[in-house]
Formats: sequence, C-alpha cells, structure tokens
Amino acid sequence: MIVTFTANPSLDRTVALPGPLERGEVQRAVSVRQESGGKGVNVSRALVASGLESLAVLPGADSDPVLAGLRESAVPFVSLPIDEPLRTNVALTEPGGVTTKINEPGPALDGNQQEALLKLLVESSRGAGWVVLAGSLPPGFPADFYATVAQRLRSSADGAAPRIAVDSSGPPLAAALTDGAEGMPDLLKPNAEELAELAAAAGFPPASGDELEADPTAAAAAAAAVVRSGVGAVLATLGSKGAVLVTADGAWLATHPPVAAVSTVGAGDSALAGYLLAHGRGAAPADCLRQAVAHGAAAASLPGSTVPAVNQTTPDAVTITALRKD
Repeated sequence: MIVTFTANPSLDRTVALPGPLERGEVQRAVSVRQESGGKGVNVSRALVASGLESLAVLPGADSDPVLAGLRESAVPFVSLPIDEPLRTNVALTEPGGVTTKINEPGPALDGNQQEALLKLLVESSRGAGWVVLAGSLPPGFPADFYATVAQRLRSSADGAAPRIAVDSSGPPLAAALTDGAEGMPDLLKPNAEELAELAAAAGFPPASGDELEADPTAAAAAAAAVVRSGVGAVLATLGSKGAVLVTADGAWLATHPPVAAVSTVGAGDSALAGYLLAHGRGAAPADCLRQAVAHGAAAASLPGSTVPAVNQTTPDAVTITALRKD
C-alpha cells in the first residue's frame, strides 16, 4: 500500500478560457471543473484509478467538500477533524495548456493539531511500502516538518520502515534535506526550478530552472549532486522535455512524443504516481521513469486536474536514454 500525506489539501477549481488570459478584462469561461486536490491527494487519486491500494491522510472536517469529493471518487482516506474549511485553489487554463494558478494559504493548524496529524500519519502508515509527503505546508507549520515526519516514521516502524518520497517546494523542500540521514527521503520529485535550488544548496554550479529544463544532461548532473547529499533518488520533471531519474547507480532521460496539452495541473503528481505504480510492480529504475513520463503526458492531455488511469497512458511511446551523471 502507498500512503499519501497532504497537510494542505484543497478543492481545485479549473476554469478553462477560450483564449489567452487578458488581465483587467472580463472573460467568459468555456468550462469549469473541480476536484479534491493537493499533491498527495492527486497521487492517491491516480494510484486508485489504476487499481493500486492507496490511503490519503489529510486534515479536514467530515463535511468539507474536499473529503466529500474523495468519497465520491472512492479514494480511501483518514482525516484529522478541524474547524476551519480547507482552501480552494483556482487554475486558469488557456488553449494549448498554459496554466495560471492562484493558491490560497489554507487554514492554520496549531502545535497540538500538527502533532495529532503526525500521529495519525504514523498510525496509518504501518505496513505501507511508500509514504508520499507532498505539497505545501499550512500556515504555522515549521519548514522542517517533512524531515520530522520522516524521522518519526522510521523510528516508529515495527518492522521495515516505509520508503519516503517528498514532493514539495520552497523552504519545506529545502529543509527536507538538512536533518541528516534519518530525515532524508528515498525519492525526491522536483521540477526544474526546484531542482536548480536544491542542486545549488548541494554545491552544484548555479543554474536556472529554464537552463536545466532545456539541457537534460545538466539536469542529470544537478540531480546527481542532490543524490550525493544523501537522497536515495531524484525524479526531476522537465515539462514537455520529459524527466530525468538519477540514482546512485545511474541516470536516465525519458521523453514522450508531444501531446495536445489541455491542462498541466497535477501532471507532476501523476508522474510521481506512475513511478510508484511501476516500482510497486518491481520494474527497473528506467522503466519506473518510463511510466512516470507516460503518466505525466497523459495527465497534461486531460482537463482540469483529472488524473489518468494506467490504461490511458502510453509507456511504449516513451524513449529512454542513459545519461552521464557528471
């Protein structure tokens, strides 16, 4: 089983525009969709859609629309009851897939609620193969919360501890790599911009996200610097350029033929789900990467934050190229 943890879930509303976004003007939407979201929630939705067992752990009142949406989608979850409503995020999509996102901060959780949420996650993760720590943290959370969670999961494991994947950004992502081996993730899933920040902190020559996205070899070298800092593996998504996977044993690039992009919301989350899906089936690292890119491409071709099932993906269309790590 794969457990996902979303401390700051959301109701994701996607508004499709008939043309480019025009600031200061009135535009009429072509369509509006909404789904229960947040990075970890999206990973669980994608895994369940493909028939894999997953459990989403999150805060939220029983009547909250986010939890109601999970029930409607038959996604198993456990939640910590809170009084405040969960946030709503809005994505504006233009023809061709250009997406503008407006994310609310989410409800603040006090120290007691943070500890209760952490305990709920530890209890729910017993026997899990993977725990995915994903998304932003709500107001009031310490930046190193994910590192603390990783340490608690490992110290509380009755037998083998679950593998831990982290997909976040900004201070929570940076802090996930600063607390020593016990807090280090087994897998990181940054985009190109996040990879540039992590690699610079690991001593890699400064580079922008655009530069890494345009040069997969440089992206692999940057990811290798992060792996040398103690991370098990880095799965870095590079937008339409595909993704690179770097482990201690190798580096690979995966590319997919161009798709007609509809919405990029949740494409990275779907890529992580594809990787975990293949890993759970015993696939080799390069084939885990293959399924990750197939999932991400399929997600980008779907409206809103719709996640693909595995039978909607085309892994055979993905090209894998071995890369040097340095």
